[in-house]
Amino acid sequence: MDYINWLQKETSLLSVDDKTIEIYSLNCDLSNDAIMSEWATHFRNQYCDDAEIDFLKPKHQSRKDYLNQIKFPDPSHAPGPSIRTGDFGEIVISDFLEFLENYWVPRTRYNRKTIKDESEKGSDVLAFKFTSPTAFSANDQLCIFEVKAGYSNTRDKYDRLQDAVNGSQKDEKRKAESLNAIKQRFIDLRQFNEANKIERFQDPEDNPYIQEYGAAALFDENNFLPTRIISVDCTEHSNNDILRLIVISVKEMKTLINTLYKRAADEA
Repeated sequence: MDYINWLQKETSLLSVDDKTIEIYSLNCDLSNDAIMSEWATHFRNQYCDDAEIDFLKPKHQSRKDYLNQIKFPDPSHAPGPSIRTGDFGEIVISDFLEFLENYWVPRTRYNRKTIKDESEKGSDVLAFKFTSPTAFSANDQLCIFEVKAGYSNTRDKYDRLQDAVNGSQKDEKRKAESLNAIKQRFIDLRQFNEANKIERFQDPEDNPYIQEYGAAALFDENNFLPTRIISVDCTEHSNNDILRLIVISVKEMKTLINTLYKRAADEA
């Protein structure tokens, strides 16, 4: 995905408990038709594979209307806009882990949503690495991220990273259910090899692996306040020693999100 080149590492900060916070910027050129079209296609396929849309939509409904009316969160009526923003943040972190850090990130979270203006339950992003394609290894990796995103300038939105840290606390309990949900969707799709890959991580006692947790926050660049970000405190997190912190400052975040959804529908 060419758009990922717009995501650049800027610096690192330290939280109040001396944990490293990785700071990135996402500065997109909305006038670059080729990259934006590729991104919109990728974005659309998170919700509905292009190969399936004609089977899913009513016969006389256009693809555009099907996506806007059935699949994509509403752009203006609550809670649609906040669901859009949350989904956007989770997809960007999924792409970050897949395209920049070479994780395998199953894309099953949105394409079976039944209510467009609700968030899916479970952990936000699960990403995997395998040492060998044929055997289990204690060096295989599972990374689980809690993601918060917002472009509002209200004060509470500045605590998005702390919200993500607090939410990540629940991921240890949600892990089994989240793994099962991904595996179940792969079985529904008759993708049994992928289901078996997930099963490898369902038995850590007999087949141990490396575990990492993550908390990520995405802000509009105009609301990016380093002084608030460094106030995050992870001391209460039960997996503090394996917790990774990421912040992404996004240029024109609201415009970017709505442009992506509009283009994804228009070009279907």
